[in-house]
Amino acid sequence: QVQLVESGGDLVQAGGSLRLSCAASGTISAIYVMAWYRQASGKQRELVASIKSGAGTNYGDSVKGRFTISRDYAKDTVYLQMNNLKPEDTAVYYCHAELFAGYRGSYWGQGTQVTVSS
Repeated sequence: QVQLVESGGDLVQAGGSLRLSCAASGTISAIYVMAWYRQASGKQRELVASIKSGAGTNYGDSVKGRFTISRDYAKDTVYLQMNNLKPEDTAVYYCHAELFAGYRGSYWGQGTQVTVSS
């Protein structure tokens, strides 16, 4: 059974930094895409950043230049380095992966709360 486990969410002041981690576990043959989404209270879930095997990275417009996504292929782990955080970055951050574990599927983590105070 595949699991995505996030960590790193916290309360931070505006201008500060946080690093989120998401580790995938289970009988995984291949991971095609790993990504971070976020959902603020009362808003729709939105893409923050994604990293695709052999195809680079993609960022939401609101985080370009401030956030960096990276992946440790050996550990099946994706990271999100968040710098110069703003109050509007406050949300639950979810890890997402498209991977092959017997079949190709889409998986979500349980979410980790990031709160940025002004």
